[in-house]
Amino acid sequence: MVLHRYDLETPLGSVGVLQSDTGICRLLLGSEDAEQHLRKWRIRFAPDENCVDGDPDGLLQHALSAYFAGQKATPTVPLDLRGSEFQMRVWQELLRIPYGTVVPYKLVAQGIGSPGASQAVGAANGANPIPILVPCHRVVSTRGLGGFSAPMEWKLGLLRLEGVCLELA
Repeated sequence: MVLHRYDLETPLGSVGVLQSDTGICRLLLGSEDAEQHLRKWRIRFAPDENCVDGDPDGLLQHALSAYFAGQKATPTVPLDLRGSEFQMRVWQELLRIPYGTVVPYKLVAQGIGSPGASQAVGAANGANPIPILVPCHRVVSTRGLGGFSAPMEWKLGLLRLEGVCLELA
């Protein structure tokens, strides 16, 4: 299997991408250390896969362009999610959260059948390898924004783009 490594520019900043033959497996939003973070991901999840530079099909570029242009839907491209069984359950639940909607960690925990696992859901959100496409930005704390795996400006920007108005204390 081959991993493709490339960068895309968005209105919120640069996105580092790893894409396998199966689909997008890692997006890194706005990090100055993109190469280091992507290298760590490869060591953990794809140590034997060859890596080449370049976007193999343009699908992600097209999907993100439409999303940032105001298309009112989560970008849909093939995904290659890799994580623990619990993380996979959380991330599959996140895919069900509609565009322009936010839900608390507690509801995600209930949705996966683990109502007492709000903190573990938060940890899985923080480990989400494909933000935007697996919309962890739509999960919030009952007391505010909650965390995010990228700079908080990204979470705020994505929620604003989707028309979500949050009142922050």
